[in-house]
Amino acid sequence: MSREISLGRRGEVLAREWLEARGLVLLESNWRWEHREIDLIMEGQDAIHFIEVKTLQAPAAHQPWEAVTPAKQRNVSSAAQHFISERHIRKEARFDIVSIIFEGDEPSLEYIPEAFFPIYR
Repeated sequence: MSREISLGRRGEVLAREWLEARGLVLLESNWRWEHREIDLIMEGQDAIHFIEVKTLQAPAAHQPWEAVTPAKQRNVSSAAQHFISERHIRKEARFDIVSIIFEGDEPSLEYIPEAFFPIYR
């Protein structure tokens, strides 16, 4: 279990650094509301990005982004709605995924902007 957590944290750090290098500013990491968590909340010029980071070690039987199920999307959407309300945010919300596969120490990163739309059911 600790190896999975360590791999996940490595992925989140890599994703954050990659996104910061492209102009996004970190607002929160591992932000929690009730039992829901958003990995990264970052601000761009015209939007707030709610980012789910999924990381696997090679060889992987599937792509990491495939783990962002409709249930996970609902949880992220609900938490994001609360964050927006709590902080009185007026920018557009975007829901992105960063999908990472580590092969040894070499990461392969795929950024999927606007990967899903909010689900509030």
